[in-house]
Amino acid sequence: MTPAIFGIAGTALGADERAFFKDADPAGYILFARNCESKDQLRALTDELRAIHGRDRLVISIDQEGGRVARMKPPVWQAYPAGDAFAALWDVAPASAIEAARANAEAMGRELATMGVTVDFHAPFDVRRPETDDVIGDRALGSDPLQVAALGRAVLDGLGRAGVVGCLKHMPGHGRATCDSHKELPHVAASDAELEVDIEPFRTLAAHPLGMSAHIVFEAWDATVPATLSETVVRDIIRGRIGFDGLLLTDDIDMQALDGTIAERSRRALAAGCDIVLNCWARMQDQQAIADLGKTMSDQSARRLERVHAAMHPPSDGPDTDELLAKRDALLALAEKRAA
Repeated sequence: MTPAIFGIAGTALGADERAFFKDADPAGYILFARNCESKDQLRALTDELRAIHGRDRLVISIDQEGGRVARMKPPVWQAYPAGDAFAALWDVAPASAIEAARANAEAMGRELATMGVTVDFHAPFDVRRPETDDVIGDRALGSDPLQVAALGRAVLDGLGRAGVVGCLKHMPGHGRATCDSHKELPHVAASDAELEVDIEPFRTLAAHPLGMSAHIVFEAWDATVPATLSETVVRDIIRGRIGFDGLLLTDDIDMQALDGTIAERSRRALAAGCDIVLNCWARMQDQQAIADLGKTMSDQSARRLERVHAAMHPPSDGPDTDELLAKRDALLALAEKRAA
């Protein structure tokens, strides 16, 4: 199995993609808006991906957070609020914010599960600060690590009730980045002691089976190498101090924060201790280069992947999507009344 998650070019698999995926046997796939046209089309696409591998439990992932980060969009699919809506409710009624975040995530998860999606790269556990770049911005669940952990846990629980696996991202924390890692490499000069705030939400949820790294240089831990490519950060901070022993995948390996070819970045990430390379843009040349590295998943990574597979299941019995959304909206209205 190639330790990679690959993108798909369009709304259906091309013959070359189908043949390549069968041969390369990637750990999974990621969907974007370019892949999501209609309900019937999307379900047919995810069914075909499963058929290639001959198994029902397969990582078919998406970034569906709500707000501006939504690959399945209205009017075909529901609109969901960004994280700051739940952060605002927390200021009024923390318990209501937790329940609203859980109901919202369960509704979202049920919609994803119906489309055959098994993994949602949600929620951001990044602690927001005054200087936090807008790439995180309103996606954040708050500025207090306890709040972020509590609301993030509710999101993971809600998705889990729908049989969809959520993700801890972006380890060890994106909140201090003052630029967009899609475009350039952020450097964080905070001390080791100051960074305790950033890692605390991840440490609280460290038993979760899936996490994502950050393309950020943390000068207190590794002054020159971004976390995704740093053996020191992966080993000592993510695996060590945070205590995360789940499946660790890179943020998109295509981002401009990283240098070198896609193959070089991928090789370095795997050598640093990441289990999976995430390659989003469906460029066959890049995907082939990753496969040509000849890397296979280690036994330890395979066990971590199996934990992710084990968390995929049919949705639990409970309220339907309309009931969940009505509950969410009634709770969020508490914050709107307070603001008025």
